[in-house]
Amino acid sequence: MAQVLFLGGFGRSGTTLVERLLGELPGMCALGEIVHLWQRDIRDDERCGCGARFSGCAFWRRVGDLAFNGWANVDVDRIHTLRDAVERTRHIPRLASATTATDEVREYASYYARVYAAAAEVSGARMVIDSSKHSALAHVLRWADDLDLRVVHVVRDARGVAYSWTKTVSRPETDGADQMTRYSPGRSAVLWNAHNAAFGLLARRGVPVYRIRYEEFLADPRAGLIRLADFAGLPLHPDHLDFLRTEHADLRVGHSAAGNPMRFTVGRLALRRDDAWVRALPSTQRRLVGAVCGPLLRAYGYPLNIASEAS
Repeated sequence: MAQVLFLGGFGRSGTTLVERLLGELPGMCALGEIVHLWQRDIRDDERCGCGARFSGCAFWRRVGDLAFNGWANVDVDRIHTLRDAVERTRHIPRLASATTATDEVREYASYYARVYAAAAEVSGARMVIDSSKHSALAHVLRWADDLDLRVVHVVRDARGVAYSWTKTVSRPETDGADQMTRYSPGRSAVLWNAHNAAFGLLARRGVPVYRIRYEEFLADPRAGLIRLADFAGLPLHPDHLDFLRTEHADLRVGHSAAGNPMRFTVGRLALRRDDAWVRALPSTQRRLVGAVCGPLLRAYGYPLNIASEAS
């Protein structure tokens, strides 16, 4: 049975950072955002976190051989069809209320389960990390056969998330040809609500879910990693955290299939909160996001008074 730690939440909430740090722990193998593997890697042959094209990465080639007898045997069009049918935000109410899974849900989940199991065997890791984030995918995965699923729900202040989505960010895996998606603050606020609320539904369906706040995690990454390892059921010794320093982490090369450009970072990674939104996000947009996301912000312990956040 593959053991999977799924990092969920809304984009720009810090999941890539959490994944990179977790991936340094013994027994963990960080895979990146597997939800994008089918198109960006198998079909578009974008770059792995190690810098090589997906087709040229020995790690992923071995995973494909073990899981599907080669990536050429994966019907990407079929996976896209299944994704449209079952793995969309609008399907979450149905997925959350279901007492049995449809054949399409089980088939879609099986593709992921095969990748997870193969990656665990190739890496020798006890647990693999998928930072796909998508709440609908997490709901689908609860129906996967032979899968021990645990979910880390990563939350960040909705106003910081909204500001991040307005920034222009190049995608290095396309050699600068493409940029990451951008959302208006209003649109990101609606999506922040939907995706984060969906993880609350998942917890009520019996899936182990552990919530962390980006801001608190960065205030003490060492303590945060200890708590996450405990949730994952992995033994942790003090020397396993030697890669952490006071204000940075020393990272090795990883094999992230897709995700934030941070996945390409090797060596020193600064560990500090990005609070630029407090000064850079216009007050009208701060108030808009705060109004839309107010109930969940309060539920997660975020102050709505901007003066409190800036202090």
